[in-house]
Amino acid sequence: MSAPVTVPEISVVVPVHNERDNIVPLIEEIHAALDGREFEVIYVDDRSRDDSWQVLTEALQRFPRLRALRHKQQSGQSTAVRNGVKHARGEWIATLDGDGQNDPADIPALLAKRDQADPGVQLFAGWRVDRHDHFIRRLSSSVANGVRGWLLGDQTPDSGCGLKLFPRQLFLDLPYFDHMHRFLPALVRRSGSGVLSVPVSHRPRTRGKSKYGVWNRLWVGIVDIAGVAWLKRRAKVTEVVEQHLD
Repeated sequence: MSAPVTVPEISVVVPVHNERDNIVPLIEEIHAALDGREFEVIYVDDRSRDDSWQVLTEALQRFPRLRALRHKQQSGQSTAVRNGVKHARGEWIATLDGDGQNDPADIPALLAKRDQADPGVQLFAGWRVDRHDHFIRRLSSSVANGVRGWLLGDQTPDSGCGLKLFPRQLFLDLPYFDHMHRFLPALVRRSGSGVLSVPVSHRPRTRGKSKYGVWNRLWVGIVDIAGVAWLKRRAKVTEVVEQHLD
């Protein structure tokens, strides 16, 4: 008889594309940060052109808590996150960018905030107070966060931070579209749940190259913001009461 499968307390989902040099060091850091907890690590390779998939395949032999998924065609970060969440076994999900700039050591701090917060707060969003990025990238993110906050009222100073903690089912109930990961605070508030921004550390990229710049982060978001604004206007959050026989 096979041993029963232990349901993890938390599933860590990491989307990657051409990040072969960052994979193993980040997995090691995740394990160190969550030592003593029941967890799993789910990497989703968005059809990398380098040998990221080979690195992940070899890492499976070393890290029993690791699970590796691969897209058959490149589909973007939001789809990678969603597929990781769909395959997760934990009730709570933590997400990290695969470039190593998010510090896994901040995950326990998010879990602590969850345990202290009002039950209505369901998204704990990392806030990179001291960012270590090129000036242009910091500027584009600042503008994007300002525009999102102004138009969507998400009350989140750093919506684009990849480090987040949320219930699995909450995420799967949200409207799905490409780039949705940049709008999670607005979408969660639209669903009737609260969002708490938590200061986290941010590290300079030491391996690999950034996939984002001003053009593919700022301008593509204009259409997305309009779409999310439409979703907010059309949302209805209604409490339901069930009648029981005495």
